[in-house]
Amino acid sequence: MALPTGVDDAQVWYARAMQVARQQSAKSLELRAATSLARLWQQQGQVAEAYVMLAEIYNWFTEGFDTVDLRTAKALLAELQATP
Repeated sequence: MALPTGVDDAQVWYARAMQVARQQSAKSLELRAATSLARLWQQQGQVAEAYVMLAEIYNWFTEGFDTVDLRTAKALLAELQATP
């Protein structure tokens, strides 16, 4: 399996990581991959898509909001929401 070489490959790998995490019921790993993908989309100007995707996963959580991953996702969601 070839390693990612560009933005398109990175998107594929992040989506694959999210899929595997979902299959394993590993929500924290899914959130981490989604946060990375949302950052990539933010850089590409796909702010609305990034927000919707990340918010969907972030909103699944009901506890653990003091963890680094959830704090990071919350901060990114705030950035995405503030972007015109």
